[in-house]
Amino acid sequence: MSQKIAITGMGIISSIGNNVEENLQSLQSGKHGISDIELFETRHAGSIKTGEIKLSNTELIEKLQLKDVKNATRTALLGMIAAKEAVENAAITDINEYKTGLISSTSVGGMDMTEKYFYSYEDLPEQQKYIDSHDAGNSSLLIADYLGLKGMVSTISTACSSAANAIMMGAKLIKNGVLDRVIVGGTDALSKFTLNGFNTLMILTDSYNTPFDNNRKGLNLGEAAAFIILESDEIVKKTNKKVLGYLSGYGNANDAHHQTASSENGQGAYLAMEKALKVSGLDKEQIDYINVHGTATPNNDLSEGIAMIRIFGENKVPDFSSTKAFTGHTLAAAAGIEAVYSLLALQNNIIFPNLNFKTKMAEFDLTPVTELREKNINHVLSNSFGFGGNCSTLIFSKS
Repeated sequence: MSQKIAITGMGIISSIGNNVEENLQSLQSGKHGISDIELFETRHAGSIKTGEIKLSNTELIEKLQLKDVKNATRTALLGMIAAKEAVENAAITDINEYKTGLISSTSVGGMDMTEKYFYSYEDLPEQQKYIDSHDAGNSSLLIADYLGLKGMVSTISTACSSAANAIMMGAKLIKNGVLDRVIVGGTDALSKFTLNGFNTLMILTDSYNTPFDNNRKGLNLGEAAAFIILESDEIVKKTNKKVLGYLSGYGNANDAHHQTASSENGQGAYLAMEKALKVSGLDKEQIDYINVHGTATPNNDLSEGIAMIRIFGENKVPDFSSTKAFTGHTLAAAAGIEAVYSLLALQNNIIFPNLNFKTKMAEFDLTPVTELREKNINHVLSNSFGFGGNCSTLIFSKS
């Protein structure tokens, strides 16, 4: 890369914590956030577990001290909380002082509200304001408005790799001199559409997800939002700002294999990791930890495991774990929250455990880290793979 991309702030809300510190404490103590559905209206309540954030929309609005809610949906509200924490963590007092942008991502958009009133809009004119919120870009605009941002705003929706691609796009905008700093990440709320859709695909578990376990049944859906602040090295030096880490590499590939399944040989994942390593200039032996996509579906874990073996070699795959057993799979937000977790791993020199693992997969000799492990970590590789074969890899390095 022609210039270093510094990370100066991060913010998050998930089922295991309402901020960065709470998330770290849960990851360190092994406290997961997979539970029965309490707030979300669905006929599956009591039978399907999710990574639900136990704050109502009213409580989120109060937390944000919003005076004018406009047509903000749960997706937008969660995004506002995480983005605000990231900006404050980066000690940004004048958000428009430098060329600043927001690249947000979502797969659900405002669907949590639009699906609620879908059949009654004609009879409820006061709810028609939510029709516009269905657009994925609406949440991004509301987050930018809440932050007072006047610069570039864009939205990415590439399913479960969305936030990774938002981070990647932000880095390229800085690298090419378009922006000086970018708020990047993703936000997604639970919705009937995704819950019913994944249930129809028969890739939801009826219990707790077990990434990379031979007896894995499927994933738990979750909701979350997470953003990090990317800044040019030039601005960091000028302002003498504290750096949390660097985005040292990134790669995106598409194996064009199937609408929802990864290829048997992990081609998309392999290409994404290969590209990220090439961009970073690192040797594969320098990767200390992999935060795997690890959805606990039969297809993903097998495909990703094969891809890692292809990249790193038999018996040479670095320490790895999936944090989705903590949070559930948060779709477009997944790469955002796992970017925060990757930075926390770097800062604290720890690897977070792969919960619920019992039995090694029959297809290869790979065992994730199952207990909190202390280790000197300089480089973390994070994988995120989306429907349609959209595979992305990010590499985070110590400052």
